[in-house]
Amino acid sequence: MLEVRTPNYPLDQFIDCFFYHEDVNPVHSIDRFLPDGNTEIIIDLTETPKYIYDNETLVEKQECKNAWASGVRSEYITIPSGKDSAMLVIYFKKGMAYPFFPVPMNETSDCVVDTDLLWGSEFEQLREQLLSIDDIGKRFELAEKFLLKRYSRHLKVNECVAFAVDEIVANPDQISLSTLYDKIGYSQKHFTEMFKGHVGVTPKTFVKVMRFQRAIAEIESGTKINWPEIAFDAGYYDQAHFINDFKAFSGFTPEEYLKRKNGNLNYVPVG
Repeated sequence: MLEVRTPNYPLDQFIDCFFYHEDVNPVHSIDRFLPDGNTEIIIDLTETPKYIYDNETLVEKQECKNAWASGVRSEYITIPSGKDSAMLVIYFKKGMAYPFFPVPMNETSDCVVDTDLLWGSEFEQLREQLLSIDDIGKRFELAEKFLLKRYSRHLKVNECVAFAVDEIVANPDQISLSTLYDKIGYSQKHFTEMFKGHVGVTPKTFVKVMRFQRAIAEIESGTKINWPEIAFDAGYYDQAHFINDFKAFSGFTPEEYLKRKNGNLNYVPVG
């Protein structure tokens, strides 16, 4: 079962969707999750702990239970495939999670953090309320009301950061950061710190992640694979830089990724 709900205004400025999945049982148990520029809060509606695994050995290295936040990533991570799980996930729009977090977003980047360490018992209480409801639609409504009640006074868009994120996401292959800084009117140093605090990574890193996302989206499109063309379309001007970035963000060469992928963007079976 997969259900998606877009929240109403004003949450829809910051949250892309609420996503619920249950009884999704892939044949594999472990996925490599690739950097996608997103931040999520995951509420697990089972009593079974989930784990973050060592990328190489696949040994369990971090336990996640009940509810946790996953910050924006610049590195891949190894996670459960979703087998035998029931989760409600809050997917924030890129660069728009900051009003909901009590710390600068760069403090959660490349981290998975239990919600009680960030928000105390708030999301644990939401989880208990969600467990008392069977209807998926009503669970979405409850999550929306919960967020609106607690964070409505914080829901202010940083227009400069939003503009920069939109420009980078739309044109990662053509973006010039120096031109972007000139348009915004801040120095590189000042805006980089602002961007890190709101998005979680530097503008340069975010551009690289979006270029990588452009590349794998083209690979997943089903068209004939032409590696020089894919590299150029993603903003790379030589194969060496394309391959280096691709391996840094996925752990695979482009050819290895092509052999392993299973059609689920950003999730690659590894165990």
